[in-house]
Amino acid sequence: MDTTKIPGGKELIDSKTLLEKIGIAEKMIIADLGCGRRGYFSLQAAKLVGPQGLVYSMDIIQTALQNVESMAKLFGISNLKTVWANLEIPGATKITNNSVDLAMINNVLFQTKKGDLIIKEAARILKMGGKLEVTDWKKIAVPFGPVSEERISPEEVKKHAQAAGLKFEQEFDAGPYHYTIVFIKN
Repeated sequence: MDTTKIPGGKELIDSKTLLEKIGIAEKMIIADLGCGRRGYFSLQAAKLVGPQGLVYSMDIIQTALQNVESMAKLFGISNLKTVWANLEIPGATKITNNSVDLAMINNVLFQTKKGDLIIKEAARILKMGGKLEVTDWKKIAVPFGPVSEERISPEEVKKHAQAAGLKFEQEFDAGPYHYTIVFIKN
């Protein structure tokens, strides 16, 4: 399947490579919690899971969801469903418990003081054996991105995930400015 035409924000993170590294596969059901206005991860995931898979692309900003829908149409992606939700409210995604193979939280946690609730929501919708992938900014000083004081440390992400009943699986660099942590629901 050719995914080279889908934009992926490769300037900072190669979303296609990252998703392949964590084990994305055809027919999976994926939830992108906080897809953003470009939906880089959602669009790549939709291509990688194929027509029998499904990606829920979620955000609180409705114009972001409209942009993602437009991008999906532009690239012929029909297995992506946008969901308007406040991720800081438990159950707001309205996705069934234990129904998702992979939940993604990418560049979202630095924007909130309620990251624990977003991770809890991801854990709620994950199937047993499902994975949570969190990618966020490293706490380093660079002249772009959020200020380092607003960034969330990997240790804090791990603490929230453990409190939500998730088990640490792996951590790796997702480029020079980001880290990725993968958890599994047992």
